[in-house]
This record gives sequence, structure tokens and C-alpha cells, in this order.
Amino acid sequence: MHKVLILDFGSQYNQLIARRIREMHVYCELHPYSVGIDFIKTFSPSGIVFSGGPRSVTDPGAPDVPYEIFDLGIPILGICYGMQLTAHKLGGTLGTGHAREYGRATVTVTEPNSPLFKDISPATQVWMSHGDHVTQLPAGFRPLAKSDSIPFAAAGDDRRRIYLVQFHPEVRHTLEGNRILSNFLFEICHIAPDWRMDDFIASNIEKIRAIVGAKKVILGLSGGVDSSVAAALLGKAIGRQLTAIFVDNGLLRLNEREEVERHFSERANLIVVDASSLFLSRLKGVEDPEQKRKIIGNTFIEVFETEAAKIAGAEFLAQGTIYPDVIESSSHVKGPSATIKTHHNVGGLPDRMNLKLVEPLRDLFKDEVRELGLKLGLPPETVFRHPFPGPGLAVRVIGEVTKERCDILRQADHIYIEEIRAAGFYSDIAQAFAVLLPVKTVGVMGDNRTYEHVLALRAVKTDDFMTADWYEFPSSFLKKVSSRIINEVKQVNRVVYDISSKPPATIEWE
Repeated sequence: MHKVLILDFGSQYNQLIARRIREMHVYCELHPYSVGIDFIKTFSPSGIVFSGGPRSVTDPGAPDVPYEIFDLGIPILGICYGMQLTAHKLGGTLGTGHAREYGRATVTVTEPNSPLFKDISPATQVWMSHGDHVTQLPAGFRPLAKSDSIPFAAAGDDRRRIYLVQFHPEVRHTLEGNRILSNFLFEICHIAPDWRMDDFIASNIEKIRAIVGAKKVILGLSGGVDSSVAAALLGKAIGRQLTAIFVDNGLLRLNEREEVERHFSERANLIVVDASSLFLSRLKGVEDPEQKRKIIGNTFIEVFETEAAKIAGAEFLAQGTIYPDVIESSSHVKGPSATIKTHHNVGGLPDRMNLKLVEPLRDLFKDEVRELGLKLGLPPETVFRHPFPGPGLAVRVIGEVTKERCDILRQADHIYIEEIRAAGFYSDIAQAFAVLLPVKTVGVMGDNRTYEHVLALRAVKTDDFMTADWYEFPSSFLKKVSSRIINEVKQVNRVVYDISSKPPATIEWE
């Protein structure tokens, strides 16, 4: 199988490069720029992509690669920082200052016969994000495109098959970016598009069986997409050697426990633990969202360990880790960043429980996980379900979490999602949910004054969850949802709609 190596220099778009390449049915992996020449030789890629990055090539300690990489005979595409680094390493000159470009720009193709710009418009919109730029090309390179601000928006050395672009072809704002990446893969690297989900299933079933043998595997099943697909793949590979543990923490959506039991009781040994009283008792009086997450995470581990200890002979723990998780946890490129919120998972369990880790989805992006789930026979309503936070309703009940407040939110959220599905909006929305606010307001129902809860509705559209815009429902839809919730859910007398985007807001409220 052909594969592409992406070297990460810290670009905020690094995962997008990998996703675009995977979408073209070419297998690729993203690794830190510092992996070294021996790793690259062993990986044996058919092409290498240098990502962008926030640093200046001339900064002390700036990310670098060994010169030997350019002598391997492997085609290289340098993007933004990758262009500047390559030009600098091979003898070119960089400039800074007035030519900074951020955002949309128009690039004029000056060498339409270049394989990189095959079938690209003479003038095309791209996305720029740079301060430095190349002012003199290295020997052997020719200019391929220019913009109003810089003379070399793209360049190439056809003999060595090294191509450089100052813009970001991986982002949607570069209108013909996919075509440029496609040209690199198929016209320059001569890669066959042989990354197929059917092949992934077959090869990974063999891999799982070889690793696990006749041993038992434990999986924490949440009901979300990743753990559900992992359970389905493991169930197909090893059947009843898999025991899936589902913990009902009292913070689930309406009927979620029943849906899990219906879909997975025949795929694996399924253990359902009702620990709702324990979770809710520990959350009593807690309002801080980070404290909620820590309590829920620690309690989950405690409950999970207790149940897992009852399974004699288990040697493996399976997790629904996917490729973006791997990238974020293993990157050595980026500096420290602010903690927006901690994430609830089963991290730490393998060490605590002395179990070996099995992660059957660790090579897949979310869209590939969904494709895999469909091929494994999971229902579309499970595979395409909107994301649900690990702490569940606890971070959608703002303030103290109680059974009463969770029940109110559960019912309202169910009505909201039910109406979204009925109206045909669900697949257009990346995430939709209701939030119960820690305030009450005056209302009138019948001839009586009420003083009841306020419920907020949230729906966003996004490609990558890094940024998001609020979804513009028709007013008639919001009117219908509001009417149903107020009439059918006791203790709610006011419904509002959240029209804030990310940034500055986050998608979840806590």
C-alpha cells in the first residue's frame, strides 16, 4: 500500500492535510518533524509533505530537518513554513516585513505546464497565512505562481520532484486546493488510491486476532460513535472474548441505556452497571465545571475497575481512540496551550489495571470511523449521532447537578432532537443540544403566575470543531420546539436560542 508521511511543524491545519489526503483514498500519517531520517527510511513513504508552522525559519531553535531528507529521492511538498524551510536549506533566501499576508488572496499561475498546477485556473483563490516569504529560489527551482504581494507563491524543482507553496491547499478557502494536493499525489508521486475501508476491516481483524489470541478484552462502552464502532469491530474479530462495560451514570440522554443494550447485547458480552446514585451523590452541591469533570472521571474509573476485576483472565483493555486523539497526545511540535476544558476518558486505566491496550481505531479520522461503523452494520442513527460529552448532562446542566434537573433536561433535549430529525436538519448540523440554565424567570401559564426554569438551545455547523457557526433555523421551527418544550416539560417556562459562534464562545457551555 502506498503511503504519505506528513511532517508536522506546528500548523493549526496539520490534521486537515491528513484528512484531505485520506479523502483521496491515500493512506497517510502525521508525525513530528523531529522523527529523524532513520524513521523516514523505515516508514518508506511514496511522498512527504512538510506542514506549515508558526515559527520563523531563522528563529533560534526553529524546527528543522536533516539535509539528507532531500537526497532520498522521495517527492516533497512544502507548505508555508515547509516552503520557507526547504528554500532556506537548499540555498534560497527569505524575506520578512511588508509582504505579510493573512487570509484570502489571489494567486496567478505562471507555469501552467507544471504537474502541480495541472488543470488549475490561471488565477485562483488561496488562503495565505505567513510573515516570511521566499525572495530568491534555490538552484534548480523555477517559479510556478505569484501573488500581488510575493513573487514566489509557488515553486518547483521537477528533477528532484520537490514542490513548494506559500499558501495552504488543505483549507477550504483555497478553492482548488484539493486539486493541487491531488496533483502532488497522483501526477508527481504516482500513488495509487488504494486506501479502502474494506481492506482496513480485513487487515485489522487479522491484526486484532494476532494480538489478542484467545485472551479476553474489556471495553468501556459509552454509546458514542467511537466506542460503539470499536465494540463492533472487536466483536466481529473476537466475538465473545470481548466484554463491553456500559456505566449508567445518571447523566445519559433519554433511552440511551436501552439503545446500547439493543445494539450490543448480541455483539459481545455486555455488562450494564447502574451507578447513577453514586455519581449524583458525589456531584451534590458541585457547580464548577472542571470539578464536575474530575469527579465524573474518577468515579467512572472506580466503577469500571470494580466491574472489570470480576472478569477473570482479561488481559487487554480496548479504547475508542481515534487518529486526532493520537496526533494531539503525541505531538512534540506545539508549545504549551491553555486548557479550555479537560476531557473525560479512561486514560490511566491500563497502568492501574495492568492491562495491555488495544486501540483498533487509532489510525482513523472521525469520518472514516463513521464509514467503518456503517460497513460493520451499525444503524445510521448511531453512526451519525452528534457528539456527546464524556461527563454527559452534567456539563449541560449549568450549576448543581441533580436528578430532577437532569430529568428536565433529558426530556427537553429529546424533544429538540426529535424535531430536528423530523424537519430534516439533523445531518446538516454538526452538534445540537439543550442546556438547562441555573436561573428561573416569571411566566404565565393559564391564569397562573409561574416561576420556572430557562432552557437554552444550541446548534452549530462546523467541519472540524475548531471553529463553528450557529445554525440558522427557520423561526417557525424554533417556535414549534419552544412550544412543545414549554407545554410538555414541567418546570420550564422559557426557551432561548444561542446565536454565538466559536470563537469567542465554545460549542459546549461548560
